[in-house]
Amino acid sequence: MEPKNKKTSRFDKVYLILATLFGVGHVPLAPGTAGCLPAVLVFILIRNPVHFFIFTVISVTVAFLVSSRAEKIYAKKDCKLIVIDDFSGMLITFLFLPQEIRYIICGFFLFRMLDMLKIPPANIIERYPGSRGVVGDDLIAGIYSNLILQSVRGLLAIIV
Repeated sequence: MEPKNKKTSRFDKVYLILATLFGVGHVPLAPGTAGCLPAVLVFILIRNPVHFFIFTVISVTVAFLVSSRAEKIYAKKDCKLIVIDDFSGMLITFLFLPQEIRYIICGFFLFRMLDMLKIPPANIIERYPGSRGVVGDDLIAGIYSNLILQSVRGLLAIIV
């Protein structure tokens, strides 16, 4: 999908680059899922939990700043090319979790499932205009995923 207005400014191009996560959103099949894969890589590479938290906060902030403008440029509500929201939601899924394969795999699939199911209040937030709607539902899915994984982690600590 090309921008609705063929004359996009340099600033608009920067917004689109960030919103599509440097082009990842242009993957033809399952761009949202494709947008989550770099988040897994970031989780593996940033070993310090505080640094990962800071990166996540920056990512969420950038997602809110660019997604509304990108949506206007594409002239489509929650355009599928915008994947920075999926990326940020996946980062939230991994906050303060061990960098273990079981959490990575479970977190990835759990986030994708919850992002697609739109469990309340995500289904309501998704309808909000602009960045709140584009990013909000993914943040809810990320929070739910993280809470589930943290709960399972706590239960495993008690059982084992």
